[in-house]
Amino acid sequence: KFEIFNLDMKTGDTLKVKGKISDDTDGFSINLGCSSSDLALHFNPRFNESVIVCNSKCKKAWQEEHRDDHLCFSRGSTIKIVIEMKADKFQVKLPDDHKVEFPNRHCYEKVNYMSVKGGFRVISFKL
Repeated sequence: KFEIFNLDMKTGDTLKVKGKISDDTDGFSINLGCSSSDLALHFNPRFNESVIVCNSKCKKAWQEEHRDDHLCFSRGSTIKIVIEMKADKFQVKLPDDHKVEFPNRHCYEKVNYMSVKGGFRVISFKL
């Protein structure tokens, strides 16, 4: 697990995360928000379902999932994910330039918390 508590990502900022996906993982998640119990974006590729699930969490309660079946990377690969925070949404650019969009449901202007969980080893990240 990889966690940052003072990220200071604001509207208009772009976060680039590069990492290696484990050979044997069912999935991983990249989370952005105020804390682990209040997430603006939960980006969760699931290899066992061949889908990318995005969600948000408010006071530890998950909200409605968005599913995108454009899973363009595989176990064992090294990838770069680019997340742009806009006023009304998060735009996640995948390695093949496909974009997954998810609404900024909490209307956050800034997120301080980031975590990466599951079968993804962070090599580098840049805000």
